[in-house]
Amino acid sequence: MRIDPLLRALSEPTRLRIMRLLAHMELAVGELAQVLGQSQPRVSRHIRILCDAGLAERRKEGSWVFLRSAVSENGAPPLGAAAARLLAIAERDDAAFSARCAEDRRHLAAIRAAREASAEAYFARHAQEWDTLRQLHGADEPVEAALLGKLDGEKAGKLLDIGTGTGRMAELLADRASHVTALDKSPEMLRIARARLQSLPSDKLDLVQGDFTALPFAEAAFDTVLFHQVLHFAQEPGTVLAEAARVTRPGGRIAVVDLAAHEREELRERHAHARLGFSDEQMLGLLTDAGFAPESPAALPGDPLTVKIWTGRRNSGTAPANQDNAKGKAARP
Repeated sequence: MRIDPLLRALSEPTRLRIMRLLAHMELAVGELAQVLGQSQPRVSRHIRILCDAGLAERRKEGSWVFLRSAVSENGAPPLGAAAARLLAIAERDDAAFSARCAEDRRHLAAIRAAREASAEAYFARHAQEWDTLRQLHGADEPVEAALLGKLDGEKAGKLLDIGTGTGRMAELLADRASHVTALDKSPEMLRIARARLQSLPSDKLDLVQGDFTALPFAEAAFDTVLFHQVLHFAQEPGTVLAEAARVTRPGGRIAVVDLAAHEREELRERHAHARLGFSDEQMLGLLTDAGFAPESPAALPGDPLTVKIWTGRRNSGTAPANQDNAKGKAARP
């Protein structure tokens, strides 16, 4: 990192605003354009300058480009850390800049709230046909068999099924679990899951309405945490996995069943996907940052989408790297 391009990059007010937004989360270029009230080509020029200076990094996902900060207050290189500290101090001590940054974050929150409302409406509309829609990812049976194989006969103990949908996975794993907690944000999904799981003893099952970014459970409450075709709905997967780590006991397991990285853009609009799957490298980083020790993934090639199963164990005695600021941390590319 060199001082001249770094100082030039930070000499423009819009780029200062971008860096403060990126200090809190990874953002799509389109989101930045909406927040800043500028055209996407103009924002892209600012991004190129920040990336050339080593202050930011791009990640392409289908036709979308995501941006994340490449510097942090306590990170490396030293020039980048100094720049990050300077920006944080400026937001704290410069009243006008602080107000501008706060307004940017409020605008971003409104944009994301509108997207989340659209996703919730999608789930409500399609709750009755959810199992059929899920088969867009491929037949359920091979995936379920592979998941059971990855768990290798191990008892699930206290199981948390995040984004349970119709309750299919909770039903599949109930025999392995001492207790099942099935969580979903959609009341319509929970109503269907309740009907499906009604044969389970009442003292073995809890159905909970909640958000995967703020789980309503105590720390280390579960032995096994499952995400089955859920994480691609997360705008900030790193935040979601940090929450999952918080509620997983040391030595407990996580299983993420989701799509391998792909470029099926229509899934964003037609099926409310926030992410076009995940690469192994990306998921390895996400799990590691959250406080899990990843294991070897399994792949189930499909036509045209491939399903992956990523598993890991919760590290003992360590907090997730992004848990202290779980609401604002970005997902790793």
